[in-house]
Amino acid sequence: MINHRIGIDFGGTKIEIIILAPDGTIILRRRTPNPRTYDAAIQTVTQLVQAAESETNTQNTIGVGIPGAISPFTGLVHNANSVWLNDRPFDRDLAAALSRPVRVENDANCFALSEASDGAATGHRVVFGVILGTGCGGAIVVDGKLITGPHRIAGEWGHNPLPWPTPDDLPYPPCFCGNTGCLERYIAGPALAADCDGAHDASEIPPRAAAGDPHATAALARHADRTARALAQIINVLDPDAIVIGGGLSNMDHLYTEVPRLLPRHVIAQRVVTPILRNKHGDSSGVRGAAWLWPATESK
Repeated sequence: MINHRIGIDFGGTKIEIIILAPDGTIILRRRTPNPRTYDAAIQTVTQLVQAAESETNTQNTIGVGIPGAISPFTGLVHNANSVWLNDRPFDRDLAAALSRPVRVENDANCFALSEASDGAATGHRVVFGVILGTGCGGAIVVDGKLITGPHRIAGEWGHNPLPWPTPDDLPYPPCFCGNTGCLERYIAGPALAADCDGAHDASEIPPRAAAGDPHATAALARHADRTARALAQIINVLDPDAIVIGGGLSNMDHLYTEVPRLLPRHVIAQRVVTPILRNKHGDSSGVRGAAWLWPATESK
């Protein structure tokens, strides 16, 4: 029987499973609606794994990405927007159902691990992965391994305050986390949309700017400046070899043209050589990163 890796992306509306071969080839992919209750979710994931392994005649390691984290203090899920996971021992219950160890990580961590393993940041030693979508998150990979820290919050960049605020940035707005001025309130998708008159969704802003809309052009300029300040802070502290961007905003060109141009003003270095990279695997990065939670030496 062949041994590969299974990756599972446990999303709010769907559950995706892949089987990943050692060379990074996906040999099976399935998606199914998330039943949105805890017991049914455990059952659905178990059935997906059993069916995938039966179809491919494989027995695999299993990694799962979730929109939250497992507390190192309680062993229970917390901060998941799939709220039926919160305060549950998801990894233990899933391991019991599958009769084997299961590794569970935050979905932003899975994204960064994927892009560092065989994506846009392949070959870079220290990688900072950025999620810019409905929220704003980050993760750190060093030498192919996730850095999570004793609180499992390493790289959680979106709930630090916007640095070097300008008059246009003030007063700092309140954030749902209880603090004020969080990056998420300035550079996530909803924040970009709110900063542009008449925008219902951030995705409509670049086409409007390309057509000459001054409101859209100004909003993208502010977004580039704020994102550059935020990433300059990461470079000053971590000095990563590469920064790779994912999430719904990652296809916006200003992140790769304007942000690098604006970084030197705030980075404490004679020159700034940190590449700002567009992700390679798109919305597959999360599920691929879940599979990569098991190193090659442990997947055989």
